[in-house]
Amino acid sequence: MEIPDTKVSWKNPINEVTIGATKEEGGTRSHTITIGGETALPFLYSEGKFPHPAVIAMEVWDIAPDDWPEELAKHFSDVWDSPGKWAKKCVEDYEADLICLRLQGIDPDGANRSADDAAKAVREVLESVSVPLIIWGSGNNDKDNEVFPSCSEAAAGERCLLGTITEDNYKTLIALCKADKHKLIAESPVDINIAKQVNILAIDIGLAPEDIVIYPSTGALGYGLEYVYSIMERGRIAGLNGDEMWAMPLLADIGKEVWKVKEAVAPEEDVPGWGDHTERGPMWETITGLTYLQAGTDLFIMRHPKAVKELKKYIRSMIV
Repeated sequence: MEIPDTKVSWKNPINEVTIGATKEEGGTRSHTITIGGETALPFLYSEGKFPHPAVIAMEVWDIAPDDWPEELAKHFSDVWDSPGKWAKKCVEDYEADLICLRLQGIDPDGANRSADDAAKAVREVLESVSVPLIIWGSGNNDKDNEVFPSCSEAAAGERCLLGTITEDNYKTLIALCKADKHKLIAESPVDINIAKQVNILAIDIGLAPEDIVIYPSTGALGYGLEYVYSIMERGRIAGLNGDEMWAMPLLADIGKEVWKVKEAVAPEEDVPGWGDHTERGPMWETITGLTYLQAGTDLFIMRHPKAVKELKKYIRSMIV
């Protein structure tokens, strides 16, 4: 019996996005990181090429967190009073590919720090590590638009990945990215059409498709992951089939989602049947990452060192 050829021929590669700039390129990073470039669905090497393995950014805040569980705090509380020291530990001890500096301190409902404070944190991280940098705002549109000009200028020429834009708030960040040569995270609320719309809006006012990374929101294992997976997969299939508004690399911000769910943080004495939470929490983050990897994620933002190590190990094992 003849075995039929089931290979699929895809029309369009996923865009490549390069983050970071070396001295020769006008920045100070020791190297750049490129994501994207796939020509087939994840790990189907018989159908296409995968020039750039997925990479992992570790999360650093501009202020010390007050709500991280002990399982995370024991790894970072000795350095989280300083974004630079925190970033350095992530890179040197835990082999983070990038650093994601989350500007949690600027949140007007929290510490409400100033634009100068945020820019200082950006400069501190850039001086402490040489890997490429993601700069993530507070999610408050007015405050982010107030703060990001200072942060973008502080990192001008470094080709950072800034985020995020939405269909309701995109003009300021796009202008900054064009002026200071950064890349951009386009966020949408788990909706394939809204994700396209955000990209259309960005491109219509002059941002290049090669400057965009798609963030379709994420959920933790057991908390909407299946729905997000389906959106990512549908989007990746659309991009490979020629939809230029979905032909961008994918980002999954999983650390912040995993470490707020009860299954990851509840201590064993509260739910004995769930087992050791010091193993369960990192496992929850690892499995969440593994799942999104299969959906086509190119860039992860994570928290626990053990989860980072395990996901890196799996990514390496899948390289042919």
